[in-house]
Amino acid sequence: MQTFLDANRKRKVLAVDDEIINLEIISEILANSYEVVFAYNGKEAMDLLSDPEADYSLVLLDLMMPVMDGFEVIRLMRADVRLRKFPIIVMTSDKAAEVRSLRMGAADFITKPYDMPEVVLARCQAIIELSEDRSIIRSTERDPLTGLYSKDYFFVYIRRFLPQLTGDMDALVLDFDRFNIVNELLGREEGNRILKQTAELINTIILQSRGIACRTDGDIFYVYCERREDYESCIKEIQDTLNRESPSHSLRLRAGLYQPATGDRVPEAWFDRAKTACDRLRDRYNHCVGYYSRELYERFIYEEKLIADIDEAIAQHQLLVYYQPKYDIRGDKPVLTSAEALVRWDHTELGFISPGDFIPLFESNGLIRKIDRFVWRESAAQIRRIKDIYHVNLPVSVNVSRINFFDPELEDVLLSVIRDYDLQPRELILEITESAYANDEAHIDEVIADLRSKGFRIGMDDFGTGYSSLNMLTEMPIDILKLDMKFIRNMLVDEKSRKLIELVLDIARFLNVPVVAEGVEEEPQYLMLKEMGLDIIQGYYFSAPLPADEFERLIEKSIDSDTINQGII
Repeated sequence: MQTFLDANRKRKVLAVDDEIINLEIISEILANSYEVVFAYNGKEAMDLLSDPEADYSLVLLDLMMPVMDGFEVIRLMRADVRLRKFPIIVMTSDKAAEVRSLRMGAADFITKPYDMPEVVLARCQAIIELSEDRSIIRSTERDPLTGLYSKDYFFVYIRRFLPQLTGDMDALVLDFDRFNIVNELLGREEGNRILKQTAELINTIILQSRGIACRTDGDIFYVYCERREDYESCIKEIQDTLNRESPSHSLRLRAGLYQPATGDRVPEAWFDRAKTACDRLRDRYNHCVGYYSRELYERFIYEEKLIADIDEAIAQHQLLVYYQPKYDIRGDKPVLTSAEALVRWDHTELGFISPGDFIPLFESNGLIRKIDRFVWRESAAQIRRIKDIYHVNLPVSVNVSRINFFDPELEDVLLSVIRDYDLQPRELILEITESAYANDEAHIDEVIADLRSKGFRIGMDDFGTGYSSLNMLTEMPIDILKLDMKFIRNMLVDEKSRKLIELVLDIARFLNVPVVAEGVEEEPQYLMLKEMGLDIIQGYYFSAPLPADEFERLIEKSIDSDTINQGII
């Protein structure tokens, strides 16, 4: 493949000296081979080096200077991850200073005065070549599997020749969904064959004659290519070719695109943004290319703030637990029988944040464990308060996110919560979503069985979302089924939804477990569910989720009107 990069571009050298005559001499020696930039003291040098776009092949550094001396520049550069890659040659006549500067990290020294210009030039060339060679050696130039560039060399190559590029270029990230399944089921050899074929298709379909690509992190590819109008067709062509030659795999390829703007010259940032756009497609199967936009950037910044603020939110009780009542409708009149704990976030700067914003985010990065543990303790404290004030036993159901089932401390944490508030395990109902069983079903069943043996009751939330088979349902160690609310929404107009509810009720009676319907908002829904023989209802028809004080007032009214039934579920 022909390259669009020019290996003859002049490297840039930063010369730092407070003596103008010395800088003029250096310029005379190096100007034909290098682009020379001047700084007159250490502070000016650090200002130039601190520019994120700074790309110097060498720093020539005097030691004795006003404002900031050369030793301090060496120290600062070696302490900075980005700046430590720039080699330093010290310019001095002090032998003792030479030794000190070399120990601090300088690559070489040139003795003043500069009596032999050809020696100065040769030593500069040698250090630059050595530094570049080491950079490339640290990251082998080519990926041995695909023949594409390695990730590190890919960025070295782009950054070094960025000033030479003309025309609009794009950053593209390609990634497979669940590629590990290929390796696990068909073997690594078959997985490697697909990766090699993908690299070939990237070369022929996307790059053609202008651009470069690398493979990084297993099954992820970075592509720097000439801008085109239609990337969807390119990705689809690669996808179709892979599926045609490997029809049993059903691989899904997705891509993220970032289009650098004028003056946007940090390649690593381009591909971070393209990767963000790519990751957003993980569960969106109707698109194969995601485009990084201002909205996506703002969303990213917003989510990063939520992540940064979660510990403070928990410590300062910005997280609030609301309680949505559940009513037993099997008798002549509905009676309050339990509640579900739901978390809300009253952010000091952003106001009320929708759970739809932060719950999926924290589920994806594991921070949901912190929220779950907070909610468990708050709910236990509320159960204890209700028992002490109103002398009623009203269980509360709490969510246990899937990641908790892989925490070896889960059982100890839950038992600690129960002990701290002097409760019985059955008073804190543990809800797990049906989709949590999608992988590692045997492990989750084992954890649930242990929790049940300690007295906890387990509810399956969102039942009917499509994962469970009837056979698996009979084997799950659960105590309560909660119907997914989409069936409730559609039951008045969709016969299939009604039939499914009836089927679930029949199965639940066979298994001898109660069924909860959430999302009940209208009286016709309530009446139909009661006629079907459903057990428990939760939804706005009876009550919205309530803050703790309002929930307690509801309990008072229920006691006064004798519409409370303690501890049935």
